[in-house]
Amino acid sequence: MSQPSQEVRQWAMLCHFAAFLWLLAPMIGNVIGPLIVWQIKKELDPLVDEQGKEALNFQLTVSLAMIICGMLTVVVIGFPLLAVVSIAALVLTIIAGIKANEGQSYRYPFCIRFVK
Repeated sequence: MSQPSQEVRQWAMLCHFAAFLWLLAPMIGNVIGPLIVWQIKKELDPLVDEQGKEALNFQLTVSLAMIICGMLTVVVIGFPLLAVVSIAALVLTIIAGIKANEGQSYRYPFCIRFVK
């Protein structure tokens, strides 16, 4: 099996790293970033389409988890859970971007597959 082109690998990586738009638009940027990149470049290559869906699904899952943790702050347990979810999302997003840039498909653990 041949290695995807550099352009394909970079767009697949950007599908994951676009989630860092969260820094500019908390709670929506992490979803909007991957959604935009995926929608614009999904026709380029099956790897970009697959990794775009994967990134979008993971960021939707993270957003849902953050909302639940936010509600749980009322009973204090939400604060440490917010930290755990945030750190896990950061680490897994970086790992996924690196794997995509290597031309490998990456599937996030603990991810609800909203978009098939």
